[in-house]
Amino acid sequence: MGIAELLQGVAGSGEFGVWLGRLDGVPVFEHHAERPHYSASTMKLPVAMAIMRKVEAGELALDQPVTVHNDFASAAGGRFGVDPDEDEAPATWTKLGTAVPLGWLATEMITRSSNLATDLVLEQVGAPAAHAALIESTLPGSPSPASKIQRGIDDGAAQRAGISNLMSPAGLAGVLVAVGNQKGASGDYLRDLLAGNQWNGEIPALLPTGTRVEHKNGWDTRIRHDGGIVRPADADPFVVVACTTSDLPDSEAQKLIAGIALEAWNHRHDLETVR
Repeated sequence: MGIAELLQGVAGSGEFGVWLGRLDGVPVFEHHAERPHYSASTMKLPVAMAIMRKVEAGELALDQPVTVHNDFASAAGGRFGVDPDEDEAPATWTKLGTAVPLGWLATEMITRSSNLATDLVLEQVGAPAAHAALIESTLPGSPSPASKIQRGIDDGAAQRAGISNLMSPAGLAGVLVAVGNQKGASGDYLRDLLAGNQWNGEIPALLPTGTRVEHKNGWDTRIRHDGGIVRPADADPFVVVACTTSDLPDSEAQKLIAGIALEAWNHRHDLETVR
């Protein structure tokens, strides 16, 4: 079953977008790839990229201490806190009131998708720096980017004011292509963070055990996304991104993304034949 057929099977259930290509950034399959979705946790990858930019510039250090707290400046003015009941990564919460290394927070942000860790890191780098990392990774030939990072996780006042984080499949693909091609220690660091992702119910789910997948996913009510670099041992790496905003049961949205990744895998030796 081709990717187009998989998407046809969910037509009318919501909005679905796919970008598939290699690390040269040239797509071989696109479906509504420029349409933005609420980003959910996919925005955490550009935040990690912004960290490493500032580390390289000498403005931050991965071993610098950050005191764990849950009180942040809202992008709409005032203050907000992360909802612990909406955060599925408990480790950062056990550190409240203590200092931890910035690099430890980055690891929790990507590998466990910690919301509290994300807002602590975003406080250090700033939303404009994360947005810049996202926009500067826009793929050649893409129209004016719709993806954006404007606020922290659980910033309810900003959300009510229409200040949101958006991600298109092409936008996330651009970030992954940039990370996949980044040279030096920073590139290695980011790729290893993504490969350490502990939430593997989408892209990696149907791939052969042991396949290296450097990916970042995101989920919320009606939202299930995943984007990653898949590195087969017997073929060139490829980038696959699927974003879903739909009425599908969450498990079905995960299965859809896993099926799309499997179809790409099955064509890994001749990716251009994907339909």
